[in-house]
Amino acid sequence: MSNAKSYIESVKDTIQRRDPNQTEFQEAVFTVLDTLEPVLDAHPEYVKANLLARLVEPERAIQFRVPWQSDDGQFHVNRGFRVQFNSAIGPYKGGLRLHPSVNLDVVKFLGFEQILKNSLTGLPIGGAKGGSDFDPKGKSDSEVMRFCQSFMTELQRHIGPDLDVPAGDIGVGGREIGFLFGAYKRLNGYQNGVLTGKGLTFGGSLARTEATGFGLLYYTHAMLKALGDTLTNKKIKISGAGNVATYAIQKATEYGATVITCSDFDGYVYDPNGIDYQVVKQIKEVERGRIKEYAQRLRRRNIMKALFGILIQIMILHYRARPKMKSVRIRRN
Repeated sequence: MSNAKSYIESVKDTIQRRDPNQTEFQEAVFTVLDTLEPVLDAHPEYVKANLLARLVEPERAIQFRVPWQSDDGQFHVNRGFRVQFNSAIGPYKGGLRLHPSVNLDVVKFLGFEQILKNSLTGLPIGGAKGGSDFDPKGKSDSEVMRFCQSFMTELQRHIGPDLDVPAGDIGVGGREIGFLFGAYKRLNGYQNGVLTGKGLTFGGSLARTEATGFGLLYYTHAMLKALGDTLTNKKIKISGAGNVATYAIQKATEYGATVITCSDFDGYVYDPNGIDYQVVKQIKEVERGRIKEYAQRLRRRNIMKALFGILIQIMILHYRARPKMKSVRIRRN
């Protein structure tokens, strides 16, 4: 076993010993570490400096209580997280996720990947991730607002334009970012750079909502073009139905492709004629519903098409079967 390979295995053993139950985090880290042997062979100074041990350990992991009150007067307590993983090249940057599956394991896994994603942009930004096991689905606007205000009461101690700049993620759209920014502003004054994903009326960026999904398809289009191919007439399966997926579906459709599936935590939908991104936008962005509602609407739409066809036939048959009527002349006095 090479020195690099031995070093990688020792780092993996340490992670398993320290966090034996954090399987999501381990899987993400091990996938990256297993690719680094050639790099370490070429740069033994990285092994000597124990660089990987610092890469896989977050600089700071914050967990806090988030109490909030529902509309019926009941009090609830959720857990909030912010893992500030690495700031070697700039302030921490990464989204906030609101979903029942959120825990420290998930946030560490996402934060670790965020380091690599952000560094590949070439911009001086580090990696972080955060969120809560709060589920905004089925909650009123007032309940989401009260939760976000409580969440930001603690989070604001650890973020800032030059320290850590959160963004949206699953369960955190324009509504939630607005509530979070309002709470931060009330506590710290107006600082435009503290959150990304804000509305255009209070410091947001034009086309920010579409940027990630569109960018994914711009990259795919360029990749296929380099291979002498195009997206035209391609059938595409997309995993997800949130912000990124919705605008990826739109751009893929504009490129002439047919997106036949998309999904969320409840399952997936299949439309052989192509997913209608306008319907997905209505369900996910306006109504904040689940993607299974797309299937229900598609079924209703197909039924209406069938009924309309039958209605036309009935009208035609009725017209053909109708006896000829005598014309009647109206005499005017």
